[in-house]
Amino acid sequence: MKVKVQKIDGKASGDIELNDDVFGVTPRADILHRVVTWQLENRRATARPTRERSDVARTGKKFGAQKGSGGARHGARSAPIFIGGGKAHGARKRDFNQSLNKKVRALGLKMALSTKAKDGLVVVDKLTVKDAKTKVLKGQLDKAGWNGKVLVIDGESVDDGFKKAAGNLPGINVLPAAGANVYDILNHDTLVLTKDAVEKLEARFNG
Repeated sequence: MKVKVQKIDGKASGDIELNDDVFGVTPRADILHRVVTWQLENRRATARPTRERSDVARTGKKFGAQKGSGGARHGARSAPIFIGGGKAHGARKRDFNQSLNKKVRALGLKMALSTKAKDGLVVVDKLTVKDAKTKVLKGQLDKAGWNGKVLVIDGESVDDGFKKAAGNLPGINVLPAAGANVYDILNHDTLVLTKDAVEKLEARFNG
């Protein structure tokens, strides 16, 4: 699959050949759904567990007589009604992590990239900017016609100047190639890849 390469301001900069095994896979909704669900479930954080009666390190010695005190019967200081005792019906730690085969995860990423390759993929030569200023970069992006939510993926690391300039632009998110994931790709209108990012992603699957 041959795609045109452009500069940040939208000017043409040659062509690039994309690997059909990575960018030409037929998308399947069930695979994409499984991978996105796996991602979002693994992001969930459990509530901080509280210590219940069995978790509190207090003496279990009976501290009062069973009868004759005029009060209630108690067998341990760890009872919830005492200060320092365990909490009754407290929050418990829950595990939301799901398992998903590596092959399914890799296939999901290929399908997400292929979905954008059909509509919404832009390949740029590099992200280098002369002036790391938001106003200058916004003008260049407006010329390029990048609309809506844009995900920009670079190679080994994102250019510091571009990252700094794009930090205050709403809807522009930047990731290195190692951070490419199905949810973020599908959750943006436009996917922008550098040549280095294309090389890294193809090597990720071919390796």
